Amino acid sequence: MTATATHAKTRMLLLTALFAALTAIGAFLKIPTPWSSFTLQVFFVCMAGVLLGPKYGALSQLVYIALGLMGLPIFTTGGGLGYVFQPTFGFLLSYIPAAFVIGLIAGKSALRRRIALACAAGLAVIYLVGLPYMGLILNVYLGKDMGVAAILWAGMLPFLPWDVVKIAATVVLAGVLVPRMKEMK
Repeated sequence: MTATATHAKTRMLLLTALFAALTAIGAFLKIPTPWSSFTLQVFFVCMAGVLLGPKYGALSQLVYIALGLMGLPIFTTGGGLGYVFQPTFGFLLSYIPAAFVIGLIAGKSALRRRIALACAAGLAVIYLVGLPYMGLILNVYLGKDMGVAAILWAGMLPFLPWDVVKIAATVVLAGVLVPRMKEMK
């Protein structure tokens, strides 16, 4: 491996660690509303996918989840292996494939339309993984009797407008940062 390749890989690993840390911080940056609090984790998942690409974006989220499962209290309400029984853990798991899909679709493009499409696809992945997991934990593990409508209300509908705002912020910020990332190589 050449010195340039080693430098590039080291930079990407550092950025991967940075986005794992930013996602952890995002769990505690809460926007309170009358219904619920909204975190900035989805914003950092989107930024990781767009800026780091599919491989390192997904790796950053894998690192975040692994650290939380090892017991670091970096999830919204703690950490540890027992967190897999939390109804919202499926959303955390979804960050890995979501960042991958976002990075895959966004490519190295700074086009706002493409970044928005990539983030929307990543958000779809988050809900497609998170909502069924939530339903499984609530209905099977916790013995609740929640139908699809109740699960959609509990896990998606109040959050969707804020997720759109986070995607819009990603599009604006990534439009500036993607060209800067290309210059760093």
